[in-house]
Amino acid sequence: MIETAPAVGWAGVGDRPVVGSYDTYDQAQKAVAFLAENGFPIQRAGIVGSGLRTAETVLGRLTVTRSAGMGAATGARFGLMAGLLVGLFAASGPVLALVLSGVADGALFGAAFGLAAHFTMRGRRDFVSRHAIVAARYDIVADVAVADDARNLLIKYGWRTG
Repeated sequence: MIETAPAVGWAGVGDRPVVGSYDTYDQAQKAVAFLAENGFPIQRAGIVGSGLRTAETVLGRLTVTRSAGMGAATGARFGLMAGLLVGLFAASGPVLALVLSGVADGALFGAAFGLAAHFTMRGRRDFVSRHAIVAARYDIVADVAVADDARNLLIKYGWRTG
């Protein structure tokens, strides 16, 4: 016989009633802000997204120039941090030179790695994109003891915005 582990909820979300439902996260966030502004004990509420899906926005084609530029930018950031760390612990000397050297070397190596990655992935992923997780609906939940108060305040919020 196979035993299954008990379902683990996230901080009691499952036992808290829904007191408001919104189409976007921004709307739900504004409603929670309204609750907070009106003296509601906001630590007893939460926003729960349901109907989750992944959305990918294609930003553009991944060219050789773009690959090198993105690699150089990443390398420059890493070089800046390395240069700052070395400059922090250096006994004496030109700290600015160390930082600038780190940025330049990081950008050079980053561009090289960006180009190498581009040529090894050629044809498999020739575009740049941004991933996001979005929900079909955002519910505001509250503890049972204060759910009616939250619901009544959100009705007032609906009158004000709707």
